Amino acid sequence: MSGKPRGERHIGLLNGFAAYGMWGLVPLFWPLLKPAGAAEILANRMVWSLVFVGAALLVLRRWSWAGELLRQPRKLALITVAAAVITVNWGLYIWSVNSGHVVEASLGYFINPLVTIAMGVLLLKERLRPVQWAAVGTGCAAVVVLTIGYGRPPWISLCLAFSFATYGLVKKKVGLGGIESLAAETAIQFLPALGFLVWLSARGDSTFATEGMGHAALLASAGIVTALPLVCFGAAAIRVPLSTIGLLQYLTPVFQFLLGILYFHEAMPPERWAGFALVWLALTLLTWDALRTARRSARTLTGEIGVPGTTGTTGTAGTAGAARNAESVAASGPGPVDARP
Repeated sequence: MSGKPRGERHIGLLNGFAAYGMWGLVPLFWPLLKPAGAAEILANRMVWSLVFVGAALLVLRRWSWAGELLRQPRKLALITVAAAVITVNWGLYIWSVNSGHVVEASLGYFINPLVTIAMGVLLLKERLRPVQWAAVGTGCAAVVVLTIGYGRPPWISLCLAFSFATYGLVKKKVGLGGIESLAAETAIQFLPALGFLVWLSARGDSTFATEGMGHAALLASAGIVTALPLVCFGAAAIRVPLSTIGLLQYLTPVFQFLLGILYFHEAMPPERWAGFALVWLALTLLTWDALRTARRSARTLTGEIGVPGTTGTTGTAGTAGAARNAESVAASGPGPVDARP
């Protein structure tokens, strides 16, 4: 990755900032779609996302994966599970933003790395390093403090974090690219979403055709809002190190948090600040440990490759593999990013 020309790295960074910036600023978009409710917005997002992504795939002529997917029932079933889980995530996120819970929604994406790690331990029997255990413990303490602050468990945050972590776990087993997986998921969502919109229109409760052309255009643009950051992310992922991607993805909840406080003027009593401070401490520990481990891995692997007389991985390919392994450690954290809010 370090061999990339400087211009390519700059383009990658710009695309990375664009992707995570758009995901972070999306709370400004959903209120524009009122008076449509969260369910109608969600259904339009599903329908128009498939239209937009399908057009992109036609231009790129990337359809060979679809036939292969249809011949693999297990992978198709996993895609269906992923589509169901991300439906819950998208719907809850839209509702929370339009109901005045932007800060609590941002918390969900702050604690997502901690939930992902916890699920790795519980479901995949992964072993944690001491600093990772400290981060998870600090995150649990934060949830307790926030429960006291809110007077209830931060259920929006927890549902967003667990649904997105589950989505990441499923997507890890599927192994499709970003645009391809979004196309497959929205293809599964399309008919139920379209059926819901038809039913809503038959009842006279649809806003798509009753609030003017501007409103209809905004609802249709939900597909672009979903897919455009993904295109930018794809351009960034092939140009900058995974460790950089791992750090950039924290921009999204930071922007959402700042919007919740500064733009939507949501309340932040002292106990809520304390809970967020604990979450940020946990993420700081997690990021520091990941970067430290990545550097150690890179030094160890590079040393093994350079020892005279050793056998095994040598030369440029071995060095590139070592770098990729080190970067993948540093990038551990918030999980998948191809279907952000």
